[in-house]
Amino acid sequence: MEKWFSDRLKQWYSKHKRDLPWRHETDPYKIWLSEIILQQTQVAQGMSYYLAFTKNYSNVLKLANASEDEVLKLWQGLGYYSRARNLHETAKKIAYELKGNFPSTYNEIRLLKGVGDYTASAIASFAFNLPFAVLDGNVYRLLSRLFGVNLPIDSASSKKEFQKLANSLLNKKEPALHNQAIMEFGSQFCKPKNPDCENCIFKNKCYAFSHKKVAELPVKKNKIKIRTRFFNYFVLIDKQGNVLINKRQNKDIWEGLYEFLLIETKNDCSEIEFLETQSFKVLFKSKPTILYLSKIYKHVLSHQHLFARFYVIKCVRFPKSNSIKTSLNNIQKLAFPKLIDNFLRDNDIAAISNKEV
Repeated sequence: MEKWFSDRLKQWYSKHKRDLPWRHETDPYKIWLSEIILQQTQVAQGMSYYLAFTKNYSNVLKLANASEDEVLKLWQGLGYYSRARNLHETAKKIAYELKGNFPSTYNEIRLLKGVGDYTASAIASFAFNLPFAVLDGNVYRLLSRLFGVNLPIDSASSKKEFQKLANSLLNKKEPALHNQAIMEFGSQFCKPKNPDCENCIFKNKCYAFSHKKVAELPVKKNKIKIRTRFFNYFVLIDKQGNVLINKRQNKDIWEGLYEFLLIETKNDCSEIEFLETQSFKVLFKSKPTILYLSKIYKHVLSHQHLFARFYVIKCVRFPKSNSIKTSLNNIQKLAFPKLIDNFLRDNDIAAISNKEV
C-alpha cells in the first residue's frame, strides 16, 4: 500500500464526502441496490430511484415478489433497463434459492446476474469490509492521470494492469472507507473536464499535471459508433377508449417495456412519404383517420440516436395483430420508454381521441 496516497485520500474524504443514504448502510441488499442503480448513472439522477426502491421494496423478498412490470415501471426513465430485469432476477434467486441470505464472499457475489468485477468489489467491501479494490470510471481517470498510465481504459489487457495498481493502493485495514474515498475524489475533484488541479491534494505527485497531459488522460482506444434510428408510432384508439400496445422483445433496446405499434424506417419520412410506404399499407388496408401527428421527439442513448413521430388514429376496428388491447386509463400503470413517456406527458391522448372527425 502506498501510505502517502491512502493518508491524503482519507483526510480529504473526511472533510469533503457527500452525505449519501447508502453510505450509512451495511445491509448488502441496499448496497447492492444502490450499486446497480448507479451503474452508468450520476448520483443526482439515481438518488430518487434508490429512495423509491427502498420505500417500495424494503427487503429482497418484497422485490422478488413484485412483478416484472412493477419493477420496470418504478425504473422508468433511468435507462439501461437490462439492469432492472437483472435486479429482479437476482432478487428472486436470493429470496427463493438462497433463502434470503445475500452472498457474503467476492466470488459468490460475482456470480449474481448483472454483477461485474466492479460491483462485486463494491458490495464485498461496503457490506462486508472485504479487501477488494474498486475500479470504475472515476478510479480509472484518477489512476491514469496520477501515475501516468497511458494504457487504454477500454481494453481488457489494460484493465488487469489498472486493477493491479488499484490493489496495490488499497488500504486493506479500511477497504470500505478507501473505496468510497477514491471514487468520491475521482467523481468530485479529478473530474473528466476542467479538474481543479491547482488545489489538488496529489498535485506534487501527479504525472498528468507535471507533464501537462490532464486533458489527454485517460486514453480510450475505441470510439463509440452512433446508430441513428427513425420510429413511427401508431396510437390506435377505438370507440371504447382502448389502445393497442406491444411489449418489446428480441434483445433490442427497452426489452420488457411497452410501446405503441411501431414501424421503423431507414430514413426520416414526411407524413405523405410515410403513408405511401409498403409497411404502412400492409398495416392499414384503407387510409385511416389521423387525428393528430406529433412533433419529432429525439432521444439520445449511449450508442443510438432515436427520432420518433406519433400518429394518433381513431379506429372503427383494430387491424389484425398480436398486440395487446388495453384501456387508455391503464397505460398510466405500465412502463414505457422515456421517449414515449415524454410524448404521453405532452399530450392528452383521451382528449385527442374524442375530437370530431
